[in-house]
Amino acid sequence: MPVGVLFVCTGNICRSPTAEGVFRHLVAEAGLTKEISIDSAGTQSYHIGEPPDERSTETARARGYDMSGQSARRVVEQDFHKFDLVLAMDRSHLHHLNAMAPGDTYERVKLFLSYAAKSTVQEVPDPYYGGGQGFEDVLDLIEDAGRGLIEAIQRDFL
Repeated sequence: MPVGVLFVCTGNICRSPTAEGVFRHLVAEAGLTKEISIDSAGTQSYHIGEPPDERSTETARARGYDMSGQSARRVVEQDFHKFDLVLAMDRSHLHHLNAMAPGDTYERVKLFLSYAAKSTVQEVPDPYYGGGQGFEDVLDLIEDAGRGLIEAIQRDFL
């Protein structure tokens, strides 16, 4: 059974699909595609079925990450049993997920940036209402935490 990782933001169109795309790339580079399964979801249903935000997609593509084929979905209770790690982009998502998580899955819910090695920031900021630099900053944070997450999965699960 592969280790399951679910990235979660609000609408599943900016931060969590970016994390999914970057992490898929990092996992492939590490030769772990059979060992780790990856998905993303949102705490809200605003954008269900929509592709990731074009600004997120373009920024990711410029760095060599592919986000094609993704579409927004909402977190469901079964996700807490399906995924070994349910990773929140910020504290509001963390609180939402903790409120949703069945009691036997509570320990699976964590802040994604808790795996970052370089950053002292604890939350991935929402770039949706800002300019292009916000999407670049999000990518920097996600790349850092993604690398740390691979190390943690190799240490703790594989």
